[in-house]
Amino acid sequence: MLLDLREIIEVPGASVPFACEMSTDNLDFPSVAGYDLPPYAEGTVFNEAGILRLKGTVTAEMRCICDRCGEEFSSTKVTELDATIVEEDTGVDPELFILEGDGVDIDEIVSTLFILDMETKFLCSEDCKGLCTRCGKNLNLGPCGCRKQLDPRFAVLEQLLDK
Repeated sequence: MLLDLREIIEVPGASVPFACEMSTDNLDFPSVAGYDLPPYAEGTVFNEAGILRLKGTVTAEMRCICDRCGEEFSSTKVTELDATIVEEDTGVDPELFILEGDGVDIDEIVSTLFILDMETKFLCSEDCKGLCTRCGKNLNLGPCGCRKQLDPRFAVLEQLLDK
């Protein structure tokens, strides 16, 4: 979506609001099984003393796969948007977004910031116990029947415990 900024480019203190649903076509992450609702972005682009700033939020309702136990869970992700828009590419700062004529591509900015803020590890809970390394049982559902594997250097001592 191209947002027209013609009205605020030369007017310090002026602003233009935006709201849009993001396409999930380019938002593929290994641990995201799908989106319950398309990510929704809203915010404002304003002229701050001659510098165009974009501020807002993206909210996404996702179905994720836990990286420890493999269970699917629901997650709500809220990403704070904060970007600077410049008239020409100076090549100095890769975090600047370029003005396209008198407008800016909101989808590009929002999706870039959303992707950069995405977690690298998805957990169903902070205290997820994961899976047993021997039998594969989900340890969040209770202990498995596997005996704890001891260091092979203590095998002789283990035989003493068995007697």
